[in-house]
Amino acid sequence: MVVGATAFRVWQVARLDDRRPVDVVVVLGAAQYDGSPSPIFAARLRHAQQLYKDGLTSRIATVGGRKAGDGYTEASAGRRYLANRGVPTSVLVAIGEGSDTLESLRAVAGVAGRSGWHSALLVSDPWHSLRARTMARDYDLPSWTSPTRSGPVVQTRQTQARYIVRETGALLFYRLTHASVETEGSGLG
Repeated sequence: MVVGATAFRVWQVARLDDRRPVDVVVVLGAAQYDGSPSPIFAARLRHAQQLYKDGLTSRIATVGGRKAGDGYTEASAGRRYLANRGVPTSVLVAIGEGSDTLESLRAVAGVAGRSGWHSALLVSDPWHSLRARTMARDYDLPSWTSPTRSGPVVQTRQTQARYIVRETGALLFYRLTHASVETEGSGLG
């Protein structure tokens, strides 16, 4: 019963776009390759850029650390990508900490506290929205979600089903332990 209800909530929140004016749009990191965002990450970044163009924020935070041997953090790769697409660098904040969603959102909450950000719009894949929002709110960062509707994660029903199952398990694990589950390779951390 709990698993089914959680899967339904993951699916339900994934279908929502809570876009609204906020202090910061937070783009959750995903893989980057030598400074170039993966297709999943690039879809998230393009969505955040559109939210900025739509006037919903004056600040975009890109987040995510680096793996051993990487020359770039996910955050710096995301910042560079957006700057190359015409977003003013004065708008962009790279928060290059965290190897998963929980660590990254902990870092964002710290920067938010120091910077006076009181509201955030989280950009990730639809299926990741509920867990990311739950984590951000657990760090006292009032957050809503605006998931990307493009990219590899939203292309087929089979892929969507796989990510719903994965996120259901990850969210249940988080709710029980308040720790992140390793989901390397999924972009879901």
